Amino acid sequence: MKPRISLITLGVADVAAATEFYLKIGLQKSGESNDSVSFFQLSGGLVLAVWKRTDLAKDAHIEDGGSKGFGGMALAYNAASPLDVDKLIAAFIAAGAKLLKQPDKTFWGGYSGYVADPDGHVWEIAHNPFWELDESGGITLPS
Repeated sequence: MKPRISLITLGVADVAAATEFYLKIGLQKSGESNDSVSFFQLSGGLVLAVWKRTDLAKDAHIEDGGSKGFGGMALAYNAASPLDVDKLIAAFIAAGAKLLKQPDKTFWGGYSGYVADPDGHVWEIAHNPFWELDESGGITLPS
């Protein structure tokens, strides 16, 4: 297996509402989208999809346990500066996200905060002063 992730699919209660949320924070919806699923092109060839949670569970042949509690995963956005973290957290909240953790200095020497989208998907918005971001915002870890 080559070390990559091509697509992240978030199971959501309402595809139209989730689509509107991600449009409000600045993502661009692909023409490949339809009433059942919306696709958003991210940098580095990565795609974010929002699909009805029950349909995603059915497709994976698993029981939908609902959206209660922490799902054990967080999406992360690395920003160029602490100020950018603050701005992006504010944009998420203005679009309808819930603040989980106010941005602050971290134990590891960075700066981060957490929000949850309207379906409860956790996003960490962070600045890591030890990692350089390329022009597209991508990270290349040291060997």
